[in-house]
Amino acid sequence: MTEAERLRNEKLGARIVDALKKRHFEAYYCATGEEAKEKALSLIPEGHVISWGGSETLSQIGLLREMRSGRYSVIDRDTARTPEERVSLMRKALLADTFLGSSNAISEDGQLVNIDGNGNRVAAMIYGPTNVILVIGLNKAVATVEDAVRRARHLAAPTNAQRFLPDTPCAHTGACADCTAQDCICAYISVTRISRPAGKIKVILVGEVLGF
Repeated sequence: MTEAERLRNEKLGARIVDALKKRHFEAYYCATGEEAKEKALSLIPEGHVISWGGSETLSQIGLLREMRSGRYSVIDRDTARTPEERVSLMRKALLADTFLGSSNAISEDGQLVNIDGNGNRVAAMIYGPTNVILVIGLNKAVATVEDAVRRARHLAAPTNAQRFLPDTPCAHTGACADCTAQDCICAYISVTRISRPAGKIKVILVGEVLGF
């Protein structure tokens, strides 16, 4: 990263943090993923049961590795031995104390946009866990909430489709077709305008390229 890019990220990050705070989010800016991981860990109260949604960002910064270290009480759907057990663990995650994740896009005025196939990730962000921590790379910051929805649908979703390879147009072409396929990973689109109650959702912006 050049010095000009670093300075730009710091200034944009500070502006978005201010916008998030006006919307009742608890918000922070970290220059690196390592700093973001340490900040996230500091925001988890002792004794909390922790779970998370699918997130490349959490893997990239090493937060999931930390969660699986044995030092925390977690609900990890990847430990399931059957599809039925996996669904059961995903349901239990909705009642975790702390939920970790990222967002598919964030607008410069502090609104979060997420897109989901099963709905478990956006559901947990919205209601259930009392402490939600989202780590978001500044590569996901766009000018407006309309741009954020566009990014989620036309960049994040087709990229994620390559991870899961559902039987959808975007998995085959790399481009959104506004499909209604049974395997569609864009079943639910949420816009989080404010954190309610105040401070429940904690956003850590990171001055690095993270996730999709």
